[in-house]
Amino acid sequence: MLDHWRNRLAARRLREGDGHALRRFRWWQLFGRSLFHLRLTGDDGREAEYTIDVRHQGEPEDGVVRAHLYLDGRHRARSKTPASFPVPGGRIAVATSGFGLKRCHYVTDDGAEWRLIPDPRSGAGRRARLGREHPALSRWIGAVSVVLLILGVGLNLLQIIEPVSQIPPVQEAVGAFASPVRLPLWLNIALGAGAALGSAERALRLRYSWLLDGAAN
Repeated sequence: MLDHWRNRLAARRLREGDGHALRRFRWWQLFGRSLFHLRLTGDDGREAEYTIDVRHQGEPEDGVVRAHLYLDGRHRARSKTPASFPVPGGRIAVATSGFGLKRCHYVTDDGAEWRLIPDPRSGAGRRARLGREHPALSRWIGAVSVVLLILGVGLNLLQIIEPVSQIPPVQEAVGAFASPVRLPLWLNIALGAGAALGSAERALRLRYSWLLDGAAN
């Protein structure tokens, strides 16, 4: 039932494309643009390439983040995110976070899912290549990202719990909480920046956790 309503909302956000050509990915767009591809065979037996293009800073005219669908390099449709684009055999589901994409999958009619292939020139494509060519280094980077996010979650919890515990009804019920950790401003800033970098790295791999990535930032 929940998926049914999500799909209906996504259908309302869908707008027809204008047919313009897909713009080439440029090196300066590494962290501001995501580009993913999917090759599918239609009912007529012809293979076609579907491309998802997302600018994470939003559209120039209104600042809204939208996903754009291209078919063989021509603009087919657009939608605010989260987006769902009907394609042969299923749909392409796209969702964003504050740090990039958290979902860009081909979902078949029977519920199977495959992640789209990142453009090799994009940040996600370069991160995927690092994972293939240097798997040990890739795992180490992924582990560091998780540690940075765990530290960010802990820091945010301490900063939230202390003032909340000083509210009179809360203080009367459970007592006041004094944080055992007092960090200098520079370290607070450094940990916050580290958590943001960790989420940005995970977004390149389409990894997202509401607890880690959501609560740490």
